[in-house]
Amino acid sequence: MKNAPRTTDEGKRLFRQVYDHIVTRIERGEWKPHDKLPSIRLLSEQLRMNRLTVFRAYQLLKQDRKAYVKEKSGYYVSSGNQEHFPVGHEGNRPLSASVHLKNSMNDIQQIPVVYQFSQALIDPNLLPNLFLSDYVKKVFDIYPKLMGTYSTPQGDAELRETLGRYLVGELRTQLTASELLITSGAQQAIDLISRTFVRPMDAILVERPTYSAAIDIFRQQGARFHSVDIQPDGYDLEQVENLMRTHKPRLFYMNPTFHNPTGYTVPSSQRKRLVELAERYRCLLIEDDAFHDIYFDGPPPPPLFTYDTDGWVVYLRGFSKYVAPGLRICAVAARQAVLQPLITAKSLADNGTPLVNQKIFLHYFESERMRQHIEKLRTALHMRKDIVEEELAATDWKWVTPQGGLNLWLQLPESLSVEALLNECLRQSISFVPGTICDPLGEMTSWIRLSYSFVSEGQLRDGVKRLADIARR
Repeated sequence: MKNAPRTTDEGKRLFRQVYDHIVTRIERGEWKPHDKLPSIRLLSEQLRMNRLTVFRAYQLLKQDRKAYVKEKSGYYVSSGNQEHFPVGHEGNRPLSASVHLKNSMNDIQQIPVVYQFSQALIDPNLLPNLFLSDYVKKVFDIYPKLMGTYSTPQGDAELRETLGRYLVGELRTQLTASELLITSGAQQAIDLISRTFVRPMDAILVERPTYSAAIDIFRQQGARFHSVDIQPDGYDLEQVENLMRTHKPRLFYMNPTFHNPTGYTVPSSQRKRLVELAERYRCLLIEDDAFHDIYFDGPPPPPLFTYDTDGWVVYLRGFSKYVAPGLRICAVAARQAVLQPLITAKSLADNGTPLVNQKIFLHYFESERMRQHIEKLRTALHMRKDIVEEELAATDWKWVTPQGGLNLWLQLPESLSVEALLNECLRQSISFVPGTICDPLGEMTSWIRLSYSFVSEGQLRDGVKRLADIARR
């Protein structure tokens, strides 16, 4: 398998991020038509960037007619950035959002198709639906007034105690219930972390490729990306250290276990070293561990959180994906200095994950049925992964067989347009995720993510055959 493409000119793309930052502030109305923009020197100091980078951004603003120049005075906002309405008719102006929101993955997943290969969710027929209905009745018998109250923002104390004991036993690390926060899924946790710890134009590290929604969340916050290539054998730690030393990133968002989208797993030998680098360069590690229990041949290495003694790892452990995705249960483990601001952010977001969901999950999680279900689920998903590999064996596509998770990361021939393939597949009711939306640089044009977990075995075999046939044609 060829290595994922690497960039040698990443610094040259920074001017585009500065450009986007300025345009966003103009769109929000922070700078109005004919307002003077900060000088190149001042903005470069504010953003801690080279003046040439800011100069190139201003030149692009001028080229796109977002700004104009007054000789010996500086750059000013163009009048064409906002619509004009006659005086006294402001009420005719349509209401618009103050920010431009984007979720590339959701845009694809919302298209109804028969062969759904874009969603990393589990086939509902593989989930313990009947067993869960029994636990719903049990929960309302135990807590008859459950619907009449909120959870605390931090999460149900009983659930946090249970998950705390479970994680201590599994991770062999010190952890208390007070160091856990329950969020409505891992994606909410990423959003809370982004809004709490990332300021506009802060440098952050993200894997290349990585979880598409995380890219959109951090980009919305105005983060400045520096990408870390992930390969089947993990990261280049020299690259990681160089980026940390040079750019002083606020955080490193990572998905090191059955990585989404590649399926790769970072080896144990690198995990302790990554924590040491985080401590040295004061970079928060956000460890997203959504598929920890979905392994095929053996359990994955211990999480990075296991090696953390000084509070530089925030551990996101999703649970509900393989039980009942609709419950949206994720545990965030972190030391108090990091956790307290997140609890406040959670209280502002929704004042707590629904208590009903937490109690239903709690009582099923503690049951023997839960253990039996996971064992059967691993076997079923392993079989689905094998079906996809069998059907693609005759193609010239390339991939590395994952040892767990829900996705296959496929490299297609460069002669094949993934964009054209996706359009034709959607027309024929097949969906997948194009690699470009998983790439913070948007350049991985020959890659796709195919999720093998959501459709039945029969649909999976038929759908993959159709996909390969469309690609051939």
